[in-house]
Amino acid sequence: MAYQLREINRRIQSDVTEFLAECDENYAQRVSLAADKILSNLERSPIVLLSGPSGSGKTTTALKIAEELRRRGVNSHAVAMDDYFLTPNPATAPRPPEGSIDYESPLCLDMDLLSDHFTALSRGEEILVPRFEFVRQMRNDSLGAPLRLEKNEIAIFEGIHALNDDIAGRHPEATTLYISARSSIMDEGEVRFKGTWLRIARRCVRDYNFRGTDMIETMSMWHNVRRGEKKFISPFKNRAKIVIDSSVPYGPSVFANYSQPLRQALELVPQDNKRYQELHDMVEALRHFIAVNPE
Repeated sequence: MAYQLREINRRIQSDVTEFLAECDENYAQRVSLAADKILSNLERSPIVLLSGPSGSGKTTTALKIAEELRRRGVNSHAVAMDDYFLTPNPATAPRPPEGSIDYESPLCLDMDLLSDHFTALSRGEEILVPRFEFVRQMRNDSLGAPLRLEKNEIAIFEGIHALNDDIAGRHPEATTLYISARSSIMDEGEVRFKGTWLRIARRCVRDYNFRGTDMIETMSMWHNVRRGEKKFISPFKNRAKIVIDSSVPYGPSVFANYSQPLRQALELVPQDNKRYQELHDMVEALRHFIAVNPE
């Protein structure tokens, strides 16, 4: 599916509130269809595994699905698999050719603990969901939260490796979902804004606001993020029983508000970065969109 730039800008100028509400309703329908599938599998497993590349909207969608299930009378819990990261050991951590720790690798995740927790939750046992502190780059189990599923309750685990062999492969009974921003925005027959670029913008703003990472660092490591997708995420997407497109037409119009800090960050990214041109094109493309207030 593709959206049209002229139509997006026209709708924003004519009635932005109506346009945003319409887009959100379309997304809500995708969430509702996912909830249907999850409920149809509830007798087999209370575990839902939601995967997708960075910036695809996993956390937001997991929360939206949980809300929809609760609206239908099924209590649900969204759990971020990022909290199952292992505290990095510099001596043994996986590394890409550049030498830094490869946080895209599934070896950074506590797969055994995740598998044990899925089994325990399915049996009605209580687990302690760990907490990973991104600013300090360490897992702090003392901040963990207890979780137990009562009858007909659901736990939605979201993370980039949710469909990996060592997770979904060990628990084929779970409901599996894959999400990504799959729709581009066209302008007179040409691609003006790629779905991939929406994910870059999402990650830059998220990391800056919530993970203590500046936009320069996020942009600089984007090439390794994309490399990790192709190696560790995409090969398992066919395991998903449900595929969700997380694109919303007004996305770039919101991120147009961040075009200046994004441009300033890009100036400090080395031009020999393997994704520099893609980052440059994404930032430049934002100037074609009428900005929508993030609030």
